Amino acid sequence: MKIAILGSGLMGSKLGTLWARSGHQVTFAYSRTETKLARLAEVCGAAYGSVSEAVIGADAILLAVHWNRVEDVLAQAGDMAAQVVINCCVPLDESNSQIVVGMTTSGAEELARQRPRARWVSAFNTSPSESFGPAFAAKGRSEPPQLLMYGDDAGAKTIAAELIRDVGFEPLEAGGLRTARYAEPFAMVTAELAYGQPGGAALAYRVTRLTG
Repeated sequence: MKIAILGSGLMGSKLGTLWARSGHQVTFAYSRTETKLARLAEVCGAAYGSVSEAVIGADAILLAVHWNRVEDVLAQAGDMAAQVVINCCVPLDESNSQIVVGMTTSGAEELARQRPRARWVSAFNTSPSESFGPAFAAKGRSEPPQLLMYGDDAGAKTIAAELIRDVGFEPLEAGGLRTARYAEPFAMVTAELAYGQPGGAALAYRVTRLTG
């Protein structure tokens, strides 16, 4: 699968690296410095380029930038018509302490309004990036952790689910894009558990349905 990674922070760099290691054709794009993109590409045998170059012909696009950079990266990406876009952004303020969109809408829904011809699905923003490496390393050896996935396009979800499994998680179907109104605040709960509580940041979860 050809994957464009828009964003070179922790989420974009780790997911892009793991997908490249899984055999996907990855192109890194969007960074303050081209040197960082080149280094990421070299480490995992991927490519790098401009946003407009990366999205051409991509089977999946990962949007992994800070909320304050969304407008800029979307302008460079174009309309992404008919392309699957996996959003892992949480709409946070500059300090990363407050959600700036909700509860009658969500960051995911606002993105879909801005690019209505793209095929949006949200995933990866409810588990810290520190969990990705351990989940990938444990693939096939233990029951995988789950990862919330939500969106209105069934085909986009199918592609996202494959990429979620490639990282070592089990996709957890969570409904339509409207779920983002509740999942984005939940991302703040997982961040508090990962970074504000003892035990380390490599936090993941499984949902258990009880009977009786």
